[in-house]
Amino acid sequence: MKVSDADATLSVSFRQRVDPFTLHLNQEYPVAKSNSKKTPPSPKNAAPSETKSGAEITREQLIDNLNDDLAREYQAIIAYVVYSQAIKGAEYMTIAKELEVHAGEELSHAITIAKQIDYLGGTIGTQPKPVKTSDSAREMLQFDLDNEADTIRNYRQRVRECEALGEYAMSEHIREILKDEQDHLTELASALGIDPPRL
Repeated sequence: MKVSDADATLSVSFRQRVDPFTLHLNQEYPVAKSNSKKTPPSPKNAAPSETKSGAEITREQLIDNLNDDLAREYQAIIAYVVYSQAIKGAEYMTIAKELEVHAGEELSHAITIAKQIDYLGGTIGTQPKPVKTSDSAREMLQFDLDNEADTIRNYRQRVRECEALGEYAMSEHIREILKDEQDHLTELASALGIDPPRL
């Protein structure tokens, strides 16, 4: 069918009338555009123990950290031997006997940690961390309590580091040590008449 010049002119005229109206509608009621951008990840607000979870730990770093743990075990052995004999007073006799037991348990821990260092191909350290001394039985017990709290925090971190490297058997050995350390913490807090610190 042939379109006349008049029909073509009418069609153009109609579009010219409709287009401004359509434009007006689009301005008043814009079509929502889909947002294809991904929401950026929220910033990490993790606690320090989580940000240092061992995800990027190397075997060499784990060896160094285990040697640091070993130095704390040496410290604990010396401290428990000294304090168990130096603490005086009837009210402390029970805990003094417990400290002798703790000394033997810490020796067992030290051997376990030394085995893990050797397994990883590291050199086993020989130096203990410094041991604090005092004439006060209460101060000696507080020193022990503080050291145990520090040891527990570090061993919890070490478990995460071992697992990050796939060393699950090693992490289980350290979990066993953690049980003893937490018992020591509870016994020391009880002897001091305080609640165990929350770690």
